[in-house]
Amino acid sequence: MVRVTAVSNPRLALAFVDYMATQGITLTLRNSSNAAEIWLTDANHLEHLQHELQQFLVDPLSRRYQAASWQTGHTDARLHYQGYSYLQALCSKAGPLTLSVMGLCIAVYILMQLLGDSTLMYWLSWPRDRSQYLQLWRGFSHAFLHFFLLHITFNLLWWWYLGGPVEKCLGTGKLLVLTVASAFFSGWVQSLFSGALFGGLSGVVYALIGYVWLSGERAPACGLMLPRGLMVFSVLWLVVGYFDILGMSIANAAHVVGLMIGLLMAFWDTRQRTRLEQ
Repeated sequence: MVRVTAVSNPRLALAFVDYMATQGITLTLRNSSNAAEIWLTDANHLEHLQHELQQFLVDPLSRRYQAASWQTGHTDARLHYQGYSYLQALCSKAGPLTLSVMGLCIAVYILMQLLGDSTLMYWLSWPRDRSQYLQLWRGFSHAFLHFFLLHITFNLLWWWYLGGPVEKCLGTGKLLVLTVASAFFSGWVQSLFSGALFGGLSGVVYALIGYVWLSGERAPACGLMLPRGLMVFSVLWLVVGYFDILGMSIANAAHVVGLMIGLLMAFWDTRQRTRLEQ
């Protein structure tokens, strides 16, 4: 037998075991002190199992696993449950960079409420003139600035939902490159339209939207996926921003540039991956 992985939530582990049973692969569960261990009976199925495990780790709450439990599950699994807090659920789908950016955005937002927007923008905004060009952190630090609660909540939810899977599947380095590149270029183009007085993670978020969606369409085996309905919603939201329907100041140029960067990077990465597979 081969030990495949350990899952802190035993019910999710059982759902995966049930799902693999519908694929003709037999797995067994063993309870350890703090997790449910998944073991493979037949090592000949290891390659296929690893592919399915990647999909499961990206979205363990998918309906296909719940449906499999109804179809093949048993009532005598004798699972031993431990507490599973919201914080554990948050961290289970995010890597260190995802969580660090979330923490920085929250810390900056709190400081903005205490010290005022202008104080933090003085240090973190896009360069206002040539005297600030050598302050290289300004090329991406503007992404940490958020001006109201809905602004930061919306951006961080998307960041966690998309950035976490990218970091889990492709590594921290890939997420870092995508984040810095999209923050810089979306900020640069936005500054041409509005000057230095803007902020927010939305340019990076739109880059992640484009990257995850196109990667899932062109190379599903990479483990990334964004439902087409959410992609349509994101584009419609971008259009709404251009027509100023909601009466809010929206960094439309940053959104468009971020989306284009994400699509281009996804096209390049999936093209390279296809060549390697051939």
